[in-house]
Amino acid sequence: MLNKIIKRGHKKVPKSELSDFGHAPPSGGRNSGNVSTSDVVVNHASRGNMVTNSIQSQKTPSVMTSAPGNIENLPMFRDVPISERQVLFFRKVHICCVQFDFNDTMKMVREKEIKRQSLVELVDYVQSGAGKISESNQEEMVQMISVNIFRCLPPASHENTRSENVEQEEDEPCLEPSWPHLQLVYELLLRYVLSSDTDTKVAKRFIDHSFVLKLLDLFDSEDPREREYLKTILHRVYGKFMVHRPFIRKAINNIFYRFIYETERHSGTGELLEILGSIINGFALPLKEEHKLFLVRALIPLHKPKPVAMYHQQLSYCIVQFVEKDYKLADTVIRGLLKYWPVTNCQKEVLFLQELEEVLETTQAAEFQRCMVPLFRQIARCLNSPHFQVAERTLFLWNNEHIVGLISQNRNVILPIIFDALQKNIDNHWNQAIHGLTVNVRKMFMEMDADLFDECQRQYSEKAARAPELEEQRELRWQRLAAAAAQGC
Repeated sequence: MLNKIIKRGHKKVPKSELSDFGHAPPSGGRNSGNVSTSDVVVNHASRGNMVTNSIQSQKTPSVMTSAPGNIENLPMFRDVPISERQVLFFRKVHICCVQFDFNDTMKMVREKEIKRQSLVELVDYVQSGAGKISESNQEEMVQMISVNIFRCLPPASHENTRSENVEQEEDEPCLEPSWPHLQLVYELLLRYVLSSDTDTKVAKRFIDHSFVLKLLDLFDSEDPREREYLKTILHRVYGKFMVHRPFIRKAINNIFYRFIYETERHSGTGELLEILGSIINGFALPLKEEHKLFLVRALIPLHKPKPVAMYHQQLSYCIVQFVEKDYKLADTVIRGLLKYWPVTNCQKEVLFLQELEEVLETTQAAEFQRCMVPLFRQIARCLNSPHFQVAERTLFLWNNEHIVGLISQNRNVILPIIFDALQKNIDNHWNQAIHGLTVNVRKMFMEMDADLFDECQRQYSEKAARAPELEEQRELRWQRLAAAAAQGC
């Protein structure tokens, strides 16, 4: 199928074009391009001529009512005079409204191929800019697109099996059987939005709030190919139709709220966060209160759901973008991470520690001082984690020069908090690698401030000496409680 598309001049969206607006940064880096709408051309040319009277007389509902077997094989655009192409466009659009059953690959093969060829022709026509599409034809085309893509998604695999305990990342995605046609419909929509001949004043009447909302609903599709197209299209809509921007942000907020507080299942969370990553990158300074509330109410709580690992990279990118935009938000973000810090999920803890390091890299001294006490109490707990990956990732924080600088400036507060944890690792941790890394961190503190280190060592020794006595008192208290309970019986 792809070879035939290529032969007809079909071209994929250039990578440079996609990366400007609507795609998450490459993994392992934070240097994505700024969000910009400079590459989105809005043509405010005069509206195209209306369709000829012959088309107007053929106006029918968008969904074709004739039987699929009655589909006729229409000529190609290049084989008809320019004056008749709008009529041919109209007829091809209505052929593409017919729906087929793709569960049976041998059923109606000829009709399916006619529809596929018609979609390829429409994509080529819109992409080439061979002629402006009349307003009524634009409306018919958007309605045809709606008929094809807006549908009830199949139930997720866990709903079929009623197995709520199955991890989402272990589910096999349900691929859309009608993708050979659906892909071309999405490609047509993308080319329509990208086209410099598309006048936003006209197109916004068809691509309205209702259309955008239905488009967002499709992000829950299990087919990753469909979500990839949706991601690109929605972000191009965001870039071209400025009137829709607040509505799109609010609608995405609502999707996140439902995901966080109700379902904890949504296939497109990662793709939506990729879109938001580029949008956040383009926020003007100073940040609006609306955007700060989005961070506090939606992005930070997204750390709570169980499947956070599936979208954590995109979420972390969005969070760091906010801190880079406004360094005063670092305290808010760090306290938010501590609020949702996992208790029993070690893999999730490793992700949190990675994100914490990225946030601390952009944190200034004043914001660090506001949250350093609760932060290093949590770090002390992570240092003593029996899971070696958690302990190791925590000790790696001392490999970051900026973080070490912040710790050094506030060592009088930080070292007393974590000294006991460091000493316990050296005395008792089962993993030799953790033991060695802890010795290095301990040595670093010793070189920072020998007097402070000696004082912490003295206090630790006194605690250790009093430990047997405290344990004995604890046992006596339990014995008295047991005796009192026995007398009460």
